[in-house]
Amino acid sequence: MNARRARTTIVLAGLALVAGACGGTPASSNPPSPQPVASSPPATPSPPAEAVANPAPIVEGQPYRPDLPPPEDFVAVIDNPYMPFVPGARTVFEAVSDGQRERNVVVVTDRTKVILGVTTTVVHDQVFSANGDLAEDTFDWYAQDRFGNVWYFGEDTAEYDNGEVSSTKGSWEAGVAGAQPGVVMLAQPTVGESYHQEFLKGEAEDVGTVVAIDDRVTVPYGSFDRVVVTEDTTPLEPQILEHKFYAPGIGVVLERVLRGGQEVSRLVSYTPPS
Repeated sequence: MNARRARTTIVLAGLALVAGACGGTPASSNPPSPQPVASSPPATPSPPAEAVANPAPIVEGQPYRPDLPPPEDFVAVIDNPYMPFVPGARTVFEAVSDGQRERNVVVVTDRTKVILGVTTTVVHDQVFSANGDLAEDTFDWYAQDRFGNVWYFGEDTAEYDNGEVSSTKGSWEAGVAGAQPGVVMLAQPTVGESYHQEFLKGEAEDVGTVVAIDDRVTVPYGSFDRVVVTEDTTPLEPQILEHKFYAPGIGVVLERVLRGGQEVSRLVSYTPPS
């Protein structure tokens, strides 16, 4: 995730769990009325005994060495209930960043990319300004191991100004120039657990900490319970503190910068895979 997207990254929905988890209604031009709390899917089964509880831990004073499983331990479908990525799914967020309105559209493509021997899913993430101009265009690469951890293998990102690419800062790929993959959602989120989400020294160093696993949240798309909340930071911008809210069966539904900026992003639309 580049510096800007470290504060406004979004996530997508999974087909198999939506019916059980999403109790919201589509957004309209009028302010949303309170919605009933969404029902939740069955509890996620415990991972196998040999699974590493946190394969991307933060160890003070030690270099980052992820416990990356071998390629054969990755699965074809990303179905972690808190970060499902099913090809064809589309989510739309509306955001306000430092007083400027933005619209964020994310589509899980059917494309794949092999990185470090692992077949990753390509997710297309676009940010548009209030006047509809493309502001950022990014392709992210994710994969899930058989234990349920969702790994982040990098991104190809570009920022735009007046229709022209103005920067590709923030692009990185695991295995290139010392970059290493991170985990963006644990198989079993546990309060207090901290983990590397990405790593390219001086370029991509986001970390997350689970701060809640049973929260409730309401956004224009609907209301949800059993929400996982993470606190996201980066040593590259230590003044920034952000909370992200993950609803079961949907993924991220709300992002809010609590320190170092004025930014909030809310889910307004979800289209399941056809």
